[in-house]
Amino acid sequence: MSKSVFYHAGCPVCVSAEQDLLSLVGAENVNVVHVGINKEKVQEAESLGIKSVPALVTPNGNVLHINYGASIEDLKN
Repeated sequence: MSKSVFYHAGCPVCVSAEQDLLSLVGAENVNVVHVGINKEKVQEAESLGIKSVPALVTPNGNVLHINYGASIEDLKN
């Protein structure tokens, strides 16, 4: 089984969601991508269907938007 991927922008909402998610499912089961630092990953996230972060992409490609921290559009700038 491949890992889920958690995309976030580093805002307080995102950091809190990351901590809770890793606590629930284990860090070994999730790759974390900080799109605020890794701007090249914004386009990747958008191509997967992410509209806002924090968001989790499951191994089968489902996108789970968690709370609301930032729009993917805002991260393009």
